[in-house]
Amino acid sequence: MSEVPGVSVELRRGYCALCVSRCGCVGRIEDGVLTRVDPDPDHPTGQALCIKARSAPESVYAPERILRPLRRTRPKGDPEPGWQAISWDAALDLMAGKMRAAMAARGPQALAFGVATPSGTALADGFAWVHRLAHACASPNLVFATENCNWHKDFAPAYTWGAGIGMPDYENTGCILLWGFNPAATWLSQAAAIKRARQRGARLIVVDPRRAGLAASADLWLRPRPGSDAALALGLVHALIAAGRFDREFLALWSDAPFLVAEADGRLLTEADLRPGGNAARPLAWDAAAAAPVACPARPANAEAAGRLALTGRFRVATPAGPVDCRTVFDRLAERCAAWPAARVEAATGIPADQVVRAAGLIAASLPLSLFTWTGTCQHSNASQTGRAIAVLYGLTGCLDAPGGNVWFAKPPVADVAGFDWVDPAIRRLTLGLAERPHGPPQKGWITTRDLFRAIVEEDPYPVRALVSFGGNFLLSKPNTRLTDEALRKLDFFAIAELVETPTARHADLLLPVCTAWEREGLQAGFQVDAAAEARVQLRPAFVPPRGESRSDTWIVFELAKRLGLADRFYGGDPEAALAASLAPAGLSPEALRAAPGGIDLALATRYRKYRDHGFATPGGRFEFHSARLAAAGLDPLPEAVSPGCPPDPRHPLVLTTAKWPQYCHSQQRHLPSLRRRMPEPLVELHPDTAAQRGIRDGDWIEVVTRLGAMRARARLDPHLDPAVVCAQYGWWQYPDGAGDANRLIDGECFDPVAGSNSLRHFPCEVRPAPAAVPGHAADAGGGAGGAMNVADS
Repeated sequence: MSEVPGVSVELRRGYCALCVSRCGCVGRIEDGVLTRVDPDPDHPTGQALCIKARSAPESVYAPERILRPLRRTRPKGDPEPGWQAISWDAALDLMAGKMRAAMAARGPQALAFGVATPSGTALADGFAWVHRLAHACASPNLVFATENCNWHKDFAPAYTWGAGIGMPDYENTGCILLWGFNPAATWLSQAAAIKRARQRGARLIVVDPRRAGLAASADLWLRPRPGSDAALALGLVHALIAAGRFDREFLALWSDAPFLVAEADGRLLTEADLRPGGNAARPLAWDAAAAAPVACPARPANAEAAGRLALTGRFRVATPAGPVDCRTVFDRLAERCAAWPAARVEAATGIPADQVVRAAGLIAASLPLSLFTWTGTCQHSNASQTGRAIAVLYGLTGCLDAPGGNVWFAKPPVADVAGFDWVDPAIRRLTLGLAERPHGPPQKGWITTRDLFRAIVEEDPYPVRALVSFGGNFLLSKPNTRLTDEALRKLDFFAIAELVETPTARHADLLLPVCTAWEREGLQAGFQVDAAAEARVQLRPAFVPPRGESRSDTWIVFELAKRLGLADRFYGGDPEAALAASLAPAGLSPEALRAAPGGIDLALATRYRKYRDHGFATPGGRFEFHSARLAAAGLDPLPEAVSPGCPPDPRHPLVLTTAKWPQYCHSQQRHLPSLRRRMPEPLVELHPDTAAQRGIRDGDWIEVVTRLGAMRARARLDPHLDPAVVCAQYGWWQYPDGAGDANRLIDGECFDPVAGSNSLRHFPCEVRPAPAAVPGHAADAGGGAGGAMNVADS
C-alpha cells in the first residue's frame, strides 16, 4: 500500500479476538486512527482473515458505541430506559452496593453472573477473570451458553475418553470427518489447516444438512435431517464392526470393550464378584485361551497381549452368589448398532444407504481419522446421546491421541486464574439445575437462562435478586424462554457491560461501556490449531486507545473486586501483577511479551498416545464405550439414537433449523456498514420445491411460523437442502416486527435432559408468503443498533 505524505503510519501485530480462531493479524494505524486490519502470514493462524475482522475500524468508530456508564432512570418494563450518563466511580459504587445487598439479604446464591461465549465474542480476554470474580463472591451461578456451544466438544467427551475433543492433527491425518462444523464460517484457521491437508491428499467427509463451506468440495457430503446424527453414527459403527474394520488392539488393551456386563442388571462385573475380598476396581474380562474369567488390572493396559481377551461372546461366570450370565461391552455395543443397517439409517436420516456404506469404507481405508464436531450436533434435545454415539464411532478407529488423529498438543503452562478450586462443595450444590442435570454444565456452575428466570420469578429453588453480566444478549441468542420478561422486570438489580445497546441491555439498571478488543491488550496462550500454533504465547497490543470512557471487561472486574473487599484475591487489585503471575509458570513476563508483539514460541514437545503411560482420565483409566457414571445416574450407558423432541405436526410439517454465516457472529456486527452491504436483510433458506408449493419465489419476503409465533425474512432458494428443512437466521433486532430472529420461535422447554442443550436446530415450522407490505424492511446499509438512545447527562 502506498504511503500518504505527512501521514504517520504504524503497523501493529496482534490477533483477532472476535472468535475462537484467534487469527493472526496486522493493524494499520494512520495518525492514531485504526484504518485497516490484514492477515499476518508469519503468524501460525494468520493465513486468512474473515470479513468481520476486516471491519475492525468500523467496529471501533461505530456511532452506536456506548462510551459512558449509563444508569436507568425510568421504571423497569418501560420501553425507554431513560439512560443517564454517570461517572465510573458512581457506576461501580452502585454496582458493588447492589451486589453486597443481594448477598447480605439472601446469601451468595442470590447473586448471579453472566458471561458471553469466548468462542464467538471478544470476551475471551476477560473470561477467566469474570469466573474468578464469581467464585470470589461464592456465587454458584454463572449464565454461560456452554450447553449450546462448547460443552459437547470440550467437556461431554470426558464421559467416553476423559477429556475434550482435542484438536485434529491435520498435518498427519489421512481422513477428516467434520460433523456439524463449518470452519469456513466459524474457525478460519482450521479451514486453512484442512485446505493444506487436502492439498497433500487427505480425504474429507462433511456431515451437514447444508452444502455450505467445505461441504461443496468434500470427497463425501452426507446430508442428515437435523437431529438424526446419532442414527448415522450408530449405522457407521455397525458397518465398521460388521466388516471387522476396527482397531482390535486398542479396544482390547485400552478400552472397556472386553469387560463383562451382567445380563440381568447391566452392571460391570469385577473381581469382587468372583470371590470374597476381591478388588472391585479390577474389571472382569474373558480369557479366550483359558476359557475363564480374568480380572484385569485396576488401570490399563488390560492384558499383556490383545489376543488374550475376548471382545465378543456370551459367557456364564461362577460367583459365590451363583452363576451370572454376561457378555462383553463390545458385544452389547455391536448388538445395539446392528439395529442400524444402512437401509434403516437412510429411513431415519435421509442419507442414501450407499453413501453410508461409502462413508464407512472411506473412514476405514483412509486412516488415521481426525474428527471435529460442534454446534451442528450440540444444539438439539438429543445432543448428549448424539455426542456419545459419535465418540464411540471415533473410538473404534484407535486414532485418539495418535499421529493424524485427535491430539492434545502440548500447551503453554500459564496459570489458571479462574478460581474453580475455590468453590466450596456446599456452594456448588446450590447451582441452579444441578439436581436435574448433575452430569451437565451445572457441575461447573454454568446455568441456563431458563433455570435463572425460574429462580428469579418463582424463587424455585431459591430467589435470585441480582444479575451482573459481561456481554450476553440472551434475548436473541437463546430460545423463547418462559418467564423472560417477568424475570428481567423482577430483578432488584441488573448490570451489563456491552459495546452497544442490545435488546437485552435495554432491560438493565446499569449499562457499562466496554472497549473493543482492538482497544485493549489480550493474552492468548496457545492458538490450538496445531503443535506450532499451540506453542505460541502472545500479548496482543491495543491498536488504538479506548474511545470515550470505555474500559475492558478485565478492568471492570478488578475495580469491582476492590470495592467488594476482594482485592487480595485479585493480586492487590493490580491487573499488571495478575498478568505477571499468570505468565510466571511459563517462564514469561509481560515485558518480554510486549517486546515481542508477534508472540513467543515455547519449546514444547507433543507426545502421542499418552494414555499408554497413565491411561485415560476416566474413572477406570479406559476409553469407555459403556459409561458406568451415566448408568449410575439412570441414563443409558451405551449410546442410543434418540429422536429429537418436538416432532413435526400437520400444521407445522417442516423442520426449522439454523446455521452460522460468515457475515455475522450470533447477534453481533449488524450495525457495521460493510457487513450489512454483504447481507442487508435476514434470510431463510428453503428448497425450490418447498417454495413452489407455497407460491414463494427467490427473494420474496416470507414468514416462518411455529406454534410460538412468526418471523419474517427474505427467501433464498437452495436446491441442496432437504425439502422438509427450512434454515433460518437468528440474532437480528433491527426490524420492529422481530424479523430475522428464529430463536424466539423455538420453545425453551425443549432441551437435552443431560446437558440442557436447546433444540435450536430442530423445531416444527411452516413457511408462507409474507403480506405484500413489510414496513421498515428496506435494506439499511448503515444497519443501526436498534434505534437511537435517549441519554441524559448527569
